[in-house]
Amino acid sequence: MFRLFLLLACGSALAACNPPRPERRATLEHEIRTIVDSVHATVGVAAVFGPDDTLAIHPDAAFPMASVYKFHQALAVLDSLDRAALSINTLVPVLHSDLHPDTWSPLRKARPEGGYELPMAELLAYSVALSDNNVCDLLFRFLGSPRAADRYVVRLGLDDTVIATDEQAMHASPATQYLNRTTPLDAVRLLERFRRGELLSAQHTEFLMHTMMATVTGPDKLKGLLPRGVQVAHKTGNGFRNEHGIMGADNDIGIVFLPDGRAYSIAIFVTDSRESDSLNATIIARISRCIYDYFSTPAI
Repeated sequence: MFRLFLLLACGSALAACNPPRPERRATLEHEIRTIVDSVHATVGVAAVFGPDDTLAIHPDAAFPMASVYKFHQALAVLDSLDRAALSINTLVPVLHSDLHPDTWSPLRKARPEGGYELPMAELLAYSVALSDNNVCDLLFRFLGSPRAADRYVVRLGLDDTVIATDEQAMHASPATQYLNRTTPLDAVRLLERFRRGELLSAQHTEFLMHTMMATVTGPDKLKGLLPRGVQVAHKTGNGFRNEHGIMGADNDIGIVFLPDGRAYSIAIFVTDSRESDSLNATIIARISRCIYDYFSTPAI
C-alpha cells in the first residue's frame, strides 16, 4: 500500500478565513489519496495556509531532499551575511577546480575557465534559480562545510531535517542522496517562517523570494497545472535512479501567491518511484492543483 503524508491548514494571512466544512477537507484528502494510490512511489505532501484548522496525516516521514536543500543552504548563507553585516554583492572567488564536469552546472557552461570572482547574489541565483551543483558546493566552501548548513537548520529547531553531504559526494555515490533529508512538516514550517520574514533581514528575504520566483527548473511540478499568472517562489529537487531504475527523489517546495494577495506554503516529495520523470512531475502538479483549488475557493 502506498503512503500519503499530508499536512493541511487553512487560515488567512490578510483576513479571517472561515474553517472549511468537514466534507471539503474529506474531499481534498480523498482526491490526493487517489492520486498517490495510483502510482508506484512514496509521496509526502504538506501545505500550510495560516495557523488554524490543521489536518495532519503522517507529516513527519523523512524524504531525501535532492536539490531542495539548496533553499536551506541559501538561508544559511544569507544568515551568515546578515550576521557579518555583509552585502549580497560581496565577491566570492570561483576557482577552476570548483567547476567539475559531468554535473549540472550552468555556470561552468557559461564560464568554464574559473579564476574569477562573482557577487554572492549571482552565485545564489545560479544555485537556487538554476540549481547549479558546482555553485552549491562552492557555497558550502563559503560556509565551511555541509555541516555548517546543518547547524543552521538545527538552530532553527528543524529536528527532522539533516544536511550531511554535498553534490560531489552524491554524484560519486548516489546512495548518499538519502543522507540529506527532511519531512513535509519541517519543509513547510521553514517556508512559512521565511515567508513571514522571521529568518533574514528584509533585504535578504526579498532577494531570496525573488530568486525563487525566477526558478526555471521544474516548470511542470508545483506550477505545472496552476492558472496562468499565479506566482510561485519554489525550489525543486531531482535525485538519482538506482540500478533498478528507482528514482530516489523528485521534489518541489514553495510558496504560492493567490490572486487575492493571500499565500500558502507547500511541499511535495516523491521518493522510491518506479514511475517516469514526467509522471513524477505530473503527480506533484496534480496534487498542487488540488490544494490550490481548495485554498482559493472560499468555504461556504
